[in-house]
Amino acid sequence: SVSEPKGLHFTPEGGWGWMIVAGCFLATICTRAVTRCVSMFFVEFQMHFEKDYSNTAWIHSLIDSTTMLCAPLGSFLGNRLSCRATVILGGMLSSAGLIISSFANSLEYLYMSLGVLTGLGFALSYTPAIAMVGKYFSERKALAYGIALSGSGIGTFLLAPAVQLLIEYYSWRGALLILGAFVSNLCVCGALMRPLEPRGKDSKFNEAKQSDNNPLVNPSSRAQCFCFESREEFGFLLIPSFLILSMSFLFMAYGCSPPIVYLVPYALSLGVQPQHAALLMSVFGVCGIVGNITFGWITDRGRFRMLSYTVAMAMEGLCCMFMPFLSSFSLLVPFSILYGYFDGAYVALIPVVTSDTVGSTYLTSALGVVYFLHAIPYLLSPPIGGWLVDRTGNYAATFFLSGASFIFSSAVLAAAMLVRHCQRSKLNSAAHLNPTIFTKVEVKFNVSTNCKNGDNLNRFKFGPLCVINNSV
Repeated sequence: SVSEPKGLHFTPEGGWGWMIVAGCFLATICTRAVTRCVSMFFVEFQMHFEKDYSNTAWIHSLIDSTTMLCAPLGSFLGNRLSCRATVILGGMLSSAGLIISSFANSLEYLYMSLGVLTGLGFALSYTPAIAMVGKYFSERKALAYGIALSGSGIGTFLLAPAVQLLIEYYSWRGALLILGAFVSNLCVCGALMRPLEPRGKDSKFNEAKQSDNNPLVNPSSRAQCFCFESREEFGFLLIPSFLILSMSFLFMAYGCSPPIVYLVPYALSLGVQPQHAALLMSVFGVCGIVGNITFGWITDRGRFRMLSYTVAMAMEGLCCMFMPFLSSFSLLVPFSILYGYFDGAYVALIPVVTSDTVGSTYLTSALGVVYFLHAIPYLLSPPIGGWLVDRTGNYAATFFLSGASFIFSSAVLAAAMLVRHCQRSKLNSAAHLNPTIFTKVEVKFNVSTNCKNGDNLNRFKFGPLCVINNSV
């Protein structure tokens, strides 16, 4: 049995949590769906500024990579200020970035306004909003995340044709201006992020924070409090399973951007009409919704979350491998269906498998690190893909490289799960041969500060044993 330490948060499994889900749903539309729809401007930017694929692709890669690179900043501010204030601040910054981007006179201007400023605003809004869902749900966490993150698919489904129409009627400048006004709804999302109140006042973590704010505490005590606080927030970095998961995220992040960035340009290069190309993005988005919710519902009823995540990534890789052989609109539609479905599946499971690995209390900080790991691959993959298109004259190498990254990412997790299965089998065999050595574990010390309530011991699958109040 595991006793409940004081001063920690407890998941209410609903109630206001569904409003948190609604807020995260809208935040996902305003961040990830809008980021995807930036690819709709790719050809417009390329023609207006007369640049090649590689230079134009930096715009999308910068907004994506800045969002992920600054994710730890979003986690830091969410923990120090509040998730509510951080999401609202992010909404104001991202809205301002899109509005001033409508006045751009060069690609370099767009790099800073659309890429950096808007990406920073998205980072401050996206990570805290996602972390809040994990704090309100435990048993139905995958379903809650499936619903919340389906905003990315619904937003893409609705925004892709809308953005195409806005570009046709108001030019790309007017479309960016309207998107800036739309993204200001992140401030509404932030208003919904009501924090959970901690139970009890005597936890060491709370004492450390209170002493850190006390002006009478000397500098050495402040330093000790800061070190303790840092250890509390980032202790998950020492968990071996999190390191393996992080390696997988790096390769997955490289593979996921180019197919989204180059889907519309690839379709246009085949002679597909602009509205039909926008429809491919809509199909991709609506199938992502189905993937979000169905995988969330299924994994909440089983213990195969990591396996489901691994399979979804492997299927994404296979879709990318077949994409260069699809040379018409009728063939690209099935691709959009399958790729969108499995994209929705693994995106919804990223925070779930992260929470299962590190625990719900560490989730805000862990998501900051996870999305930070996405930054460099997001920054490099679209320009590399554009460079390959410029060099080869086709999209085959770009899509093959993305597919290989997905497959390798899934192979890393599959190998880790196989090793863990073998270790468990050996342990079970040893216990069967000599059961007396496993009958009792005596604990003579208390390490309650090293564990967090509500983690269900999931985060210690590869890591140390969690002991609370002398009980395992």
